[in-house]
Amino acid sequence: MSPSPSRHPPVLLLHGIWNTRSWLIPLAWRLRMQGFQVDIFGYPSVSGGPDVAVPLLLERLRHSGPINLVGHSLGGLVALEALRQAPELEVPRVVCLGSPLCGSETARSLADHGWSAALGRSGNLLLQGLPDWHGPAQVGLIAGSVAHGLGALMGALHGDSDGTVALSETCLAGLADHCIVPASHSGLVLSPEVAELTAAFLRQGRFPGEAVRRAS
Repeated sequence: MSPSPSRHPPVLLLHGIWNTRSWLIPLAWRLRMQGFQVDIFGYPSVSGGPDVAVPLLLERLRHSGPINLVGHSLGGLVALEALRQAPELEVPRVVCLGSPLCGSETARSLADHGWSAALGRSGNLLLQGLPDWHGPAQVGLIAGSVAHGLGALMGALHGDSDGTVALSETCLAGLADHCIVPASHSGLVLSPEVAELTAAFLRQGRFPGEAVRRAS
């Protein structure tokens, strides 16, 4: 039985660095099963970076009407940078999945080891992160706690992480909500729990009360 059409705005998904639109197909399917209309935004994450992605995203958003955004890793940074530049756009809510909003120590370690070319034109955004969030969109972040990933292998991360992004790197001031799930960085886009939490935030602007929060 197909889910009833959503009363909420459609959803646009953004992938992270070194990924393509196809990477987000499982998440798109799960959100469609939750009743959302979903599309995927592709962009050249290495050869183009935010200098290409942000203008393309802004053009898309200006012609879409109300729409919510979900970005994995770098995709979350691109989404918020676009809204920082154009806060008047009709984007009520954004969910970031494992996005290093405060800057990435894994990216810094790659650069320090002479591998900055792997980051391409997304390097600066990943290294610097974003300023505190003051935009009108409600932003929720889902962080992973299973440390399987490049950052863990390189010894670049300290403390809790998803293996690529440290938990502390996801805690940008100004977020509407933040929660933690048992998933690796890549696993965030494959997790049924993440899809359910994402759907809940898109509907309510908060994660469910039983979601795991960071200890204060």
